[in-house]
Amino acid sequence: MHRIFLTMSEFQLYFGLGKDHILDYANGYDHILFVVALCAIYLMRDWKKILILVTAFTIGHSITLALATLKIIVVNAELIEFLIPLTIFITAVSNIFRRTEVSDRTTYVNYGFALFFGLIHGMGFSNYLQAILGKNSNIVSPLFAFNVGLEVGQIIIVSIFMIVSFILVDLFTLNRRDWKLVISSAIAGIALILMMEKNPW
Repeated sequence: MHRIFLTMSEFQLYFGLGKDHILDYANGYDHILFVVALCAIYLMRDWKKILILVTAFTIGHSITLALATLKIIVVNAELIEFLIPLTIFITAVSNIFRRTEVSDRTTYVNYGFALFFGLIHGMGFSNYLQAILGKNSNIVSPLFAFNVGLEVGQIIIVSIFMIVSFILVDLFTLNRRDWKLVISSAIAGIALILMMEKNPW
């Protein structure tokens, strides 16, 4: 009979793997870039909008992470590796052409971006988790622990970026529009390079 729940050490293991995966700036920086691109048009005072935005992304990638890991859906790993930088590029470029002040309409569009693109990123996360799990019959508990780790890592990324934005824009009075353009342009450029490197065709 297989255990349903993880021991504390096992939970910490999969939690740590999830957190470290999204914070891995050497190998997993594509997810970091996407989270930063989502938040690039906001400031610290927009924390409620950021919270909803991050929640939408979480819902999106949690759905496909679970479905793909449980093998309810099957994904083409090479295609997903291309689509992830594509989502980053679209998000960053859309930031460049938006007004500095974020309207309600822009906010709702961003929520849609976060939710839909989260579905794609979840499939990317699942490729990594499935490789770790192998033929492990107990999938649900490691999946939960891994996902919690992802969320904590995501919160760390958002917090660091928003603190940097606060220091530069609010304390040092850097022009908000210039900050948004620099960050979004840099991310778009990196995403374009990743797309060319991971082109499956």
